[in-house]
Amino acid sequence: MSELILHHHDPSPFAEKIRLVFGIKRLPWRSVQIPMVMPRPDLMPLTGGYRKVPVLQVGADIYCDTRLIVRELERRFPEPTVFPAGGEGLALALGSWSDRSFFDPGAGLAMGLNVSMIPREVIEDRKGFFNFMDFERLETDTPHLFTQFRANLALVERMLADGRPHVLGEAVSWADVNAFFPVWMARGNIGSAAALLEPFPRLRAWEQRMAAIGQGERTELYSHEALAIARAANPSPAEGVDPADPLGLAAGDRISVTPDDYGRIPVEGELVTLTVDEVAIRREPPEAGDVVVHFPRLGYRIERA
Repeated sequence: MSELILHHHDPSPFAEKIRLVFGIKRLPWRSVQIPMVMPRPDLMPLTGGYRKVPVLQVGADIYCDTRLIVRELERRFPEPTVFPAGGEGLALALGSWSDRSFFDPGAGLAMGLNVSMIPREVIEDRKGFFNFMDFERLETDTPHLFTQFRANLALVERMLADGRPHVLGEAVSWADVNAFFPVWMARGNIGSAAALLEPFPRLRAWEQRMAAIGQGERTELYSHEALAIARAANPSPAEGVDPADPLGLAAGDRISVTPDDYGRIPVEGELVTLTVDEVAIRREPPEAGDVVVHFPRLGYRIERA
């Protein structure tokens, strides 16, 4: 089996999600550090322009979005599971809450409270990326953002109110990862995080349990080495196209896949897989050879190119 290669940068809260899954599953993985801002010359050939972080590479298969990455890791490495006791649907559904309602005000605070210390090129890059942020109002919106973030912290406290060690019960799950990553972001980017978390004792105890999981067995890899690995590999067999899919597409159709929230950069390629959960397209960039780029269906718009 090909190595797991995570293209990420260490400050990324969404990458922390997958690093935690590596820890839960005790997996070895290779770390490719990518720039925090565009361009990313060794990553774009693999993804076709997709610019969210992280990206998982397994040989010539490129997996985008944490919602799909976690399912692929679970498929390849089912034990220990991150979906215990039939909790897959609920854990995945909680991602829609944590990725927007919880993350958005936390990201606004992380930017607004630190704007004077963030490099100008990062600010300019995020202005074109985070369309949910009004950068002209970030500093004046700080009190409102705090109210929204505190309300979500209170929800996590209530999730643990009966004394359970984790969000879905006894075992750690993807639901915990979803609830944890904005807290992790706050610890690193909100100077008043300790005072902000003080009223939530169950959350703080759970936070310590989550932080103790670790990140699996990490070793570093250069980005050009990851490109060479893709060139030397063949993509996994395609799953085919669901004939009942409402879009009426067929294998081989030229399509584009675009996030429907932010970072709306379309990726074009030849359709090879279309299921209720996943869409995958084949691309042949000269730098990487024959690669297949995989996306989740939820949160992505698919159109004929």
